[in-house]
Amino acid sequence: MDVDAGHGAALGRALPTAPLTQRLRSFLSFQGNDDDPVTTLTRTHRAIHPSADAGILRRSYAVAENMHRGQFRKSGDPYITHPLAVAQICAELGMDTTTLVAALLHDTVEDTSYTLETLHGDFGPEVTHLVDGVTKFDKAFYGKVAEAETIRKMIIAAGKDVRVLVIKLADRLHNMRTLDARSPASRARIATATLDVLVPLCDRLGIQALKRDLDDVVLYHLEPESYARIDEHVKNRPGWDEYLGAVSVEAQRALRRLRVSADVKPRPRHYYSIWKDTVAGGHAVPFDLPRLAVVVDGPETDCYAALGAIHGQWRPVAGRFKDFIASPKNNLYRSLHTTVTGPDGRLVEVLIRTVSMHRCAEYGVATGYRYPKFDSETGTDQLTWLKRVLDWEQDTTDAGQFLDSLRCDLAEAQITVFAKGRTFELPAGSTPVDLAYELSPDKGDQTLAATINGRLAPLSSQLRDGDVVEIFTETDGRVEVEPGIAPRGPRKEWLGFVKSTQAQMQINRYFAEENSPGISIADKVRLGRATIGLTLRKHDRGLASEVPLRRLAEELGYPDLETMLVAVTERNLEPDQVVEQLIALVDHPD
Repeated sequence: MDVDAGHGAALGRALPTAPLTQRLRSFLSFQGNDDDPVTTLTRTHRAIHPSADAGILRRSYAVAENMHRGQFRKSGDPYITHPLAVAQICAELGMDTTTLVAALLHDTVEDTSYTLETLHGDFGPEVTHLVDGVTKFDKAFYGKVAEAETIRKMIIAAGKDVRVLVIKLADRLHNMRTLDARSPASRARIATATLDVLVPLCDRLGIQALKRDLDDVVLYHLEPESYARIDEHVKNRPGWDEYLGAVSVEAQRALRRLRVSADVKPRPRHYYSIWKDTVAGGHAVPFDLPRLAVVVDGPETDCYAALGAIHGQWRPVAGRFKDFIASPKNNLYRSLHTTVTGPDGRLVEVLIRTVSMHRCAEYGVATGYRYPKFDSETGTDQLTWLKRVLDWEQDTTDAGQFLDSLRCDLAEAQITVFAKGRTFELPAGSTPVDLAYELSPDKGDQTLAATINGRLAPLSSQLRDGDVVEIFTETDGRVEVEPGIAPRGPRKEWLGFVKSTQAQMQINRYFAEENSPGISIADKVRLGRATIGLTLRKHDRGLASEVPLRRLAEELGYPDLETMLVAVTERNLEPDQVVEQLIALVDHPD
């Protein structure tokens, strides 16, 4: 999606009905030309995926260029420069060909007359799902709920295919890089929204290679003076490279002495990271410790051997060691972190990890696409968080509430606790009740007591990282309850201390069952489609495809079929009237 879009006089032209290869033949005259705008994209992609099909990239670019012709961004650049840049970012991450095709076409359905049906016929169901997943709801028709419903739709689509989120993040990164063409108020609003939702979302997906760029460009727009000060600091650090080079050589020698094979390289911190530590520590000047990355060639046990070598070479700083191998972060980041007093008495941060951990730390959910034979050492599902969000999304009919809950969930620090032999990620400050609802809604509703590390504890007790928790309910047979009495259900006072969105929603849902539930836009679309289908049956008619419906939506002035179906559900359009016009459209197309 392009937050920076400025449309030309036309919104693109509909493609003729000839077969796709025939339609595009005239557009592909540039094939093999070094000035071809797809050349860089193809080279980047094939450097990681040598057998990739460059032809389909050219075909998708040609469609996008044709449909967006006549559209310009606020910067004055042709609109096609945006989807091409988004595809390039995806290629640099190492994403597969399907993702790049969808990235090139990601704005066609939203901003041109190119339809999902045509897209499906031209490029298949996978590309269609990805493009539909990042297509925004129209603000003119949906008003204030459009943003929330769009994010909700994107999260649901990502539950089926996480590449939807990768495209969205790449889309936002390019928009942020070109935000100078917008007003200061717009820049601040978009940068803040990026910081609130998309940056933490990128972190949850573990794509640090993308998150660093998002972090820095957000800092550039929200804290321009701080960014300039850090930029000046980074460009004028006397002897910095020489110092890190010397420390790397010494570290390499220490590792060799213990026969640990590893690659040692300086690991400069990005601007946002420097700024955050500077502010947190109250420093008057940018706080920027030298940092090394030690990537061992062997198994994870070699990480601990490398740690011993580093600590044997330089004195470790007390309280600055973290073991994210034994206790991975919630995005599956795994590494050893230590700080030592290096040469000349300067503090040096050291990160120690295996090759596999290093890849996962950089690319997160994109790792499997960049390295198709990649074998995760953790064996843990990287999308546990996303699945949890999808669970409580189903219980939220109000889109605004969903977005607020998502922001809170993303903003929370996470802890890991253990129950029933499994690990659970919860927001910091969670209680046994939060854990009970994580186990299941019924278990949450019926919770009576809990033990933390073997000791009975109040249900309002805040859990700490690494706690072992056991939940006792009315129906598990371990607590005596009066026979014949129905389970009592949750207590309203729990809302005063639970932290997780899942727990809050389940408790509120329990006490609000007497109220009529709301209905989401997605539900309204399904209901509108079903209503038209039933109305057609009264006329002994049916539809072989949705093409006539989409044509009717266009004739009636709706931006897409989904918006017309919502109008049917809300009775802004009468189903009988829609069906009569639909039949006339099919029977008398002229």
